[in-house]
Amino acid sequence: MKARLDGQSLLLLVVYGLFSLANALSGTFVNVFLWKAKSDYSLIGWFAFSQQIAIGLMFYFAGKWVKEGNKMNCLRLGILLAGIFYAAVLWIDKEAVHYIWPLGLTLGAASGAFWLTFNVVYFEVTDAANRDLFNGWVGFIGSGCGMAAPWASGFLISTLGDSRGYPIIFTISLVVFVAAVIISFWLHKRPPEGHYCWSLPFTSLRPPLSPWRVALPALASQGLRDGVFAFLVGLIVYIVTTNELKLGNYTLITSAVALASFYVAGRFFKVSYRAKGMLLGAMAMALAVVPLFFQIKYGTLLAFGIMISLFSPLFTVPMTSSTFDIMGIDKESVSQRVELTVLREFGLLIGRMAGIAAFIALVQWRTNNTAIVVFLTVIGAAPVLSAWFMQPLVKNQYAKRVPEAMGDAAEEAGEAKMKHKLKEQP
Repeated sequence: MKARLDGQSLLLLVVYGLFSLANALSGTFVNVFLWKAKSDYSLIGWFAFSQQIAIGLMFYFAGKWVKEGNKMNCLRLGILLAGIFYAAVLWIDKEAVHYIWPLGLTLGAASGAFWLTFNVVYFEVTDAANRDLFNGWVGFIGSGCGMAAPWASGFLISTLGDSRGYPIIFTISLVVFVAAVIISFWLHKRPPEGHYCWSLPFTSLRPPLSPWRVALPALASQGLRDGVFAFLVGLIVYIVTTNELKLGNYTLITSAVALASFYVAGRFFKVSYRAKGMLLGAMAMALAVVPLFFQIKYGTLLAFGIMISLFSPLFTVPMTSSTFDIMGIDKESVSQRVELTVLREFGLLIGRMAGIAAFIALVQWRTNNTAIVVFLTVIGAAPVLSAWFMQPLVKNQYAKRVPEAMGDAAEEAGEAKMKHKLKEQP
């Protein structure tokens, strides 16, 4: 049976698209904006670190609200906080470098509130049959926003200058965030279910056969790379080129490649491909850093970005789908989906914070190109560990899916045969 997405799934994708568009318009250039005010790697690192702290706190404490209250209001809070962040940056301008922690905590809280709700609702509106399709569309939309928005922002900043360009793109982001809040009211209010268990994100690892014993270190390895790559790659492109438009062109090209790759992954990726695809994607992403050992320039950075964009869906799509499938393993897990979403985020958070902390320690010691490239090489290979950890779990999920699929096919064949007999009756 062909996987399909219903109306609520599509509407959730629209809200996600607007949130991604607003962040892509300005998010790519926030770190550049701070760097131009004060060229300090540590400052950028602490800005990223403060965001991770707020994300973790928001996931854990807002989990009760999402499970027992109106989770859609938590989604809207995330969007509103993101708008407040950009409004604050507009207001304090270059003085933003003196308010790294409050700004980082605000942006992190925005991300935490949005992604907690998005992940829970995403689980509720999808199932194992269409989860890869939904994740493919998430990647496709995110890549589309990442392709067009940063290029447009870079063009505006380069054409109008810093004093006019940055305020304009931050203002446009505010407008898009408001539009996302308005459209979110068409998402159905989902009823609360049970009470939030504060201890579950920690006690889920106790059972000896818990799948989270495998998934958590895999997620931490993924986060080790993602936390640093999220801010460092774009910053390096700007430092090398000193041109916002070239950074916009970089994101345009790499996101175009990711757009095509996620589209193909979403259309054709099957559960049976997950184990091998995840490992292949992780290894290719690790090898992408090789051109940077020759020279750090725009061309080698572009080759690096294209290779990552081309192969990341092979890793990201099955990794995301497989960890969310754990939440649907039985009725008890489904009823605990909020707490398990928090647990999943904690896994990623441990890795992201460790990676960013390592970066901050590195730049206190060395900031030369060789040190940066070696660091990117080490943490860029972390997803290989993720894929290795996940292999037995993914293969087990496929083994369970085969008889289920055969049963579904037999049931559909029986229904078709019965309908045929009914048609033949006089």
